[in-house]
Amino acid sequence: MPVTSTETPPQAPSADPPERRGLAARVRLGAVFAPVSSEFLLIASTALLLTGFGLVMILSATSATATAAGQQPYDAVLKQAVFAVIGIPLMFIASRLPLSFWKKAAWPGLIAASALQLLVLTPLGVENDGNRNWISIGGLQAQPAEFLKLALALWLGTVLFRKQALLGKWRHALIPALPVTILVIGTDLAGGDLGTAMILFVVALAGLFFSGVKLRILLVPLTLSAAAVGFLALNSSNRMARIMSFLNPDTTACYYNECYQSLHGIWGLAGGGILGLGLGNSKEKYDWLPAAANDYIFAIIGEELGLVGCLVVLALFTIFAIGAFHIVRRSNDMFVRVVAGAIGVWVIGQALLNIGVVLRLFPVLGVPLPFVSQGGTSLISVLLASGVLLSFARNLPPKPAARRTAAPDDADPIA
Repeated sequence: MPVTSTETPPQAPSADPPERRGLAARVRLGAVFAPVSSEFLLIASTALLLTGFGLVMILSATSATATAAGQQPYDAVLKQAVFAVIGIPLMFIASRLPLSFWKKAAWPGLIAASALQLLVLTPLGVENDGNRNWISIGGLQAQPAEFLKLALALWLGTVLFRKQALLGKWRHALIPALPVTILVIGTDLAGGDLGTAMILFVVALAGLFFSGVKLRILLVPLTLSAAAVGFLALNSSNRMARIMSFLNPDTTACYYNECYQSLHGIWGLAGGGILGLGLGNSKEKYDWLPAAANDYIFAIIGEELGLVGCLVVLALFTIFAIGAFHIVRRSNDMFVRVVAGAIGVWVIGQALLNIGVVLRLFPVLGVPLPFVSQGGTSLISVLLASGVLLSFARNLPPKPAARRTAAPDDADPIA
């Protein structure tokens, strides 16, 4: 009679041996500290340098008038520093998120940003200089339109990525991209902010361009936007006054009205010369130049740090552009190309527009200098956009290894 053994067979170990666990831990730790691409370093370093430089210039531009008003000289820079402390970690957290996250977040992000922008039409909205584009909650003001720029870029990337095989036909290239973009810009124009609306249009145009849409198809949104800008300018006395003052060669006639801010901005730049008056020695910031820490902070940079300081700022934005457009060039993913191109055009285009206003190349439009101007919402949105670029930079395909060219000494000798 067979005997059945009651002994249980030996069980497999429940965990890997200690040496395997140690190896896995080293692999995971190595992934965290793995070398990053040059694009990652370019974007992250310029974002941090411009943010820190902006804090210094905000302190310089606001401390004198705050002291004269009986306030603490560090109030403005401390408020901006709080947003920097929030935005910089958000940038690096965003850099760790996968591409799939940004694709899934596109539609919810655009809906949430549009709903937030519509709050300006409620009792929470705050009006300033004819524009109602701020909300105030518990004494804290925010400009929701800043988040529309990033949300629109991500949404366009997702939609155009899904339709990439059909973009040769105009109806697939423009629908739903054009109608949704018009609705998004409409939520901003409801508050009267034409400057931000122009930036949103540039973001949409850049997204279509980097998706590979035929250039003749882009004539449709270009024509519509030009007609819309002309209509909105003609139907606003405030906008027409700013445009006419910009075109008026006799600036003495409008010095105390529409030309006042732009003239003091150009005088501040001219007064700095090549090396500037020195950090903290601006004269225009003593209540001569309105919005010295906001839209016209570049004038204070030119006055205190001179042409050299202005060139340094332009060089940093150039490096940021190189990092962003290198991502466009190296990526094989249309979603990455569209979003990275749109963000790059947004940041660099807005910087050039702000500097052009200070130089009196454009009429006053009320757009901040990215990373540098005072404004917490603007700073957080542009840092978060930089985080999206950093996430793309982490997922770039490796560069092809350079082929080694044989030196003459390496060649086989001829018998």
